[in-house]
Amino acid sequence: MRAGGRFEDGRRSRERLDQPREQRRRLVPEWDPEAFGRLSERVARFLGTGRFIVWMTMIIIIWVVWNVAAPRGLRFDEYPFIFLTLALSLQASYAAPLILLAQNRQDDRDRVTRERERKQNERSIADTEYLTREIAALRMGLGEVATRDWIRSELEDLVRDLDQRDGRGDGRRAGDERGGQAGAARDGAGRDG
Repeated sequence: MRAGGRFEDGRRSRERLDQPREQRRRLVPEWDPEAFGRLSERVARFLGTGRFIVWMTMIIIIWVVWNVAAPRGLRFDEYPFIFLTLALSLQASYAAPLILLAQNRQDDRDRVTRERERKQNERSIADTEYLTREIAALRMGLGEVATRDWIRSELEDLVRDLDQRDGRGDGRRAGDERGGQAGAARDGAGRDG
C-alpha cells in the first residue's frame, strides 16, 4: 500500500512523529550562533581599541604614499584611490553588523543581570520586612519582661511594706537587721539584669 512514503494512488502518507526525520541537505552552511556571537564580540572589542585605529591609519598612510610616490608600473590604486574606498567600505559594512550583534548580546546579558538583581532586591526587601516584624515582636515581648530597674523597684516596695508591717519606719535599718536581705536581693537583681 505504501511505497516511499506514498500511497498507491499517489497521495502522500502522514509522517510518523515517533521517528526522527531524515537529514535534509541545506544550501546554507550551519554554524553555532553562540560561537559566532563570541567571535563578533571579539571583533567588536578589537575595532573599539586604539590599536585598531593606529593599524588602520598606518595602512591607509602606506597605501596612499605607495600609490602616489611609487613608480607608475608599481602603483595598484592611483588617485582617487577607488580600491581603498572599496576596501574601507567593505570593512565598515562588516564591522557595523558585528558591532550591533555584540551590543545585542551585551544588552541580553545586561537584561538577565538586571532581572537577577531585581529578584535579589525583592528577596532582600522581604527579608528586611520579616526581620522588622520579628524585631517589633521582640520589642513587644520585651515590654512584658521584667527589667533590672523594675525588679529593684519592686523589691524596694516589698522591703518598705515589710518594714511598715513590723512597725519600723527606716527601711535601711530593717534591712541591716535582717542581715542585709534586701541588699542581697538588690545585688542578685543587678546581676540578673
